[in-house]
Amino acid sequence: MKKKDYVIIIPARLRSTRLPEKPLVLLKGIPIIKRTYQRCIKAIPKNDVYIATDSKKIQNYCSKNFMNCIMTSKKCLTGTDRVAEAAKKINSKFYINIQGDEPFFSPKDIKKLIKFSKKYPKSILNGFTSIKNKRQYFSSHVPKVVFNEKNELLYMSRSPIPGNKTTKFIKAWRQVCAYVFPKKMLIKFYNSNNKGTLEAIEDIEILRFIEMGQKVKMVKLSSLSMAIDTPQDLSLARKRLSK
Repeated sequence: MKKKDYVIIIPARLRSTRLPEKPLVLLKGIPIIKRTYQRCIKAIPKNDVYIATDSKKIQNYCSKNFMNCIMTSKKCLTGTDRVAEAAKKINSKFYINIQGDEPFFSPKDIKKLIKFSKKYPKSILNGFTSIKNKRQYFSSHVPKVVFNEKNELLYMSRSPIPGNKTTKFIKAWRQVCAYVFPKKMLIKFYNSNNKGTLEAIEDIEILRFIEMGQKVKMVKLSSLSMAIDTPQDLSLARKRLSK
């Protein structure tokens, strides 16, 4: 198989505790996973966009809707582990991970990540954007990021960071759940075969790279993205589509 330059792999699992069967939940008649897929194929050719899942139900949906799908095992610890399993079947220089619950993701942001991967070909890339309100800042569903002057990730937490003596929201940034992985780094992540201590506590997979001593380059993206993790998020997404 000819080696591709870039592929997008969208990890999707059916067993979500906060929002059951989340990928197939409808937003104005279209499942969340298809809306995410439609955003991705606006950035790169559809032949280079894949859904990675362990669910036959999702696989059947993809087949009926002419969406590339790769079956992965049920033992995947995280979405990134699922992307790594898919990478064993797709030969590419870089793997772009767009989470399956991002129906508003900007195609321009995907193109920006590709541009940065050319500039930093050995780096792991992750998106971030400014936090706009205290609801996001104090929400445990929103991973907050802190980084140095080179935009290298220092830490990411579900707690409100950076904190301050007043415990008020002043200025902060949140993760945008989009990544670019060079294949070597992705396989190294997968082969660790265990969550890191901080990764397990925070339930944030990118921390595994930090615990492994790898640098993560943060890329400023738009604030258009909106991960749907809870019924409340779903309600907000439906309101957003109705505007």
